[in-house]
Amino acid sequence: MSKLATLFIVIFYTVSLFAQQVPPGAPEGFVPLDPSVAREQLPAAPLVMGAYGIAWILLIGYLWSIWRRLAKVQQEIAVVSRRLEGGSKR
Repeated sequence: MSKLATLFIVIFYTVSLFAQQVPPGAPEGFVPLDPSVAREQLPAAPLVMGAYGIAWILLIGYLWSIWRRLAKVQQEIAVVSRRLEGGSKR
């Protein structure tokens, strides 16, 4: 197991070294963006609102399923307690 972990670490380290190298011809250091060049923009508000909507729907569905299961367990407890008070075996 340790040989596999060592191999994984060596491969990961080697790949990370190649990813950190600066390609030839690329400027080194900070290069400010040109404000006259149009950039791609992604409106975040609809995506965030959609994610929150889905999260709320899932949360409400989960709570509803817990509520249904709890009601079923309470009914079963009531049935068992009636059987115990009545002394019947079934």
